Amino acid sequence: MWKFLINSLLATFFVFGVMWGISKITKLELFNAFDPIAQALSDFELTDYAFSNLRPDPLVDERIVLVNIGGLSRGQIAQQISIIAQHKPRVIGVDSFFDCEGGLRDTVNCPQLLDTLGNLMLSNAIQQAGNVVLVSKLLQSHSLAQTQDLDVYDSIEISDPAFQDFAAHGYASLPTGARYQEDVKICRSFFPKVEVNGKNEYAFAVRMAMKYDSSKAVKLLMRDKYEEIVNYRGNIDIQDVRIQSLRKKDLGTTKYPVMFYALDVHQPFTGEFLPEMIKDKIVIFGFLGNYFGDPSWSDKFFTPLNNKVAGRANPDMFGLVVHANILATILNEDYINELPDWATYLTAFILCFLNVALFYVLNQRYPLWFDSVSLLIQVLQIGLLMGFTIWLFAESNFKLDLTLTLATIAAVGPSFEFYFNVLRPGMARLWLNIEKRLPKTSREY
Repeated sequence: MWKFLINSLLATFFVFGVMWGISKITKLELFNAFDPIAQALSDFELTDYAFSNLRPDPLVDERIVLVNIGGLSRGQIAQQISIIAQHKPRVIGVDSFFDCEGGLRDTVNCPQLLDTLGNLMLSNAIQQAGNVVLVSKLLQSHSLAQTQDLDVYDSIEISDPAFQDFAAHGYASLPTGARYQEDVKICRSFFPKVEVNGKNEYAFAVRMAMKYDSSKAVKLLMRDKYEEIVNYRGNIDIQDVRIQSLRKKDLGTTKYPVMFYALDVHQPFTGEFLPEMIKDKIVIFGFLGNYFGDPSWSDKFFTPLNNKVAGRANPDMFGLVVHANILATILNEDYINELPDWATYLTAFILCFLNVALFYVLNQRYPLWFDSVSLLIQVLQIGLLMGFTIWLFAESNFKLDLTLTLATIAAVGPSFEFYFNVLRPGMARLWLNIEKRLPKTSREY
């Protein structure tokens, strides 16, 4: 019995050693020909299928209304804010920066300074509304950026004092893995709170939740998670009847149910909305294309609701809608829970050990059938675990990360055969040869 357990344990460690070696080889980019395949698979998670196919469509969240600012000037955005503010929204969020990038405050590098009237109008609109949250941006110094850690920050950029002095701010930065603005941005999660130079900074959606219902924000922060998964539920409802035909065409981006009402650029000016849509609601201004239906990729992300769950071609959700989904997650307390890291590793180790033990018995008792039966067991386990992961997520909002477990199950068959048929006999012969060459007294001792 002890021999069986020890052999199974050693073989389990060998499987993890093989996987570690493979991971190191792939980091050396020795298989560049397969990089496109690897990239497509890395963009995919099992739970993506549940996001867009297995869960029931949500009701429209009437607490959140989005307003498209398109390519409006600051003065025109000020007019939009003033019109909406007349209908008494509880919170106004503005997903747009009003500063001079890089701190270069001259009219060549910052032509927005020439729009003196527009800046004055916007400052006054924010001040008069009195319940505005502006976005800020988490930044890295050059030295910190060289560490390759994309999710650590040591500074923050905010709008100019003329605007920020009359508003709260929350960072709009999202973890996407992108190293530059034009890079592919896949957004699955957000940071609720980040410490910057000893001060806690809060996400844009968290700041709006604090103003709308502080108890919801407190419950989020009490979870004390550095990174939360966004529980995506849907996209925007296009209210402009003139482009309803566009919605009926396959725009090829998102499998989404309608989750939020939205107003296009012109609608606040023409009054094409009901005051009840705005009163006591959260109204968030931001870019949703130059017009509804605009295929622009500016400020657009790949999400789990994308039509293509792997090898995505087109980003499917504007950043403004991502923030709205984060806000809805907070207000609905609709969080996705996960296994802690230690439990993920322990699960992989236990299942790997059980497979090795089972294969050991099969190899001893049914050697002629071992190859076929072991392969069938692996395929069945992988299929069942993948199905269970998707079902559990769809039913319980629990994300069971079995990536490592599935990898060990896939590797255990060939690794087991190599260990028991090649490595172990080879080690035994090597030790026997060493013993033969030892002096007789040493062997007796």
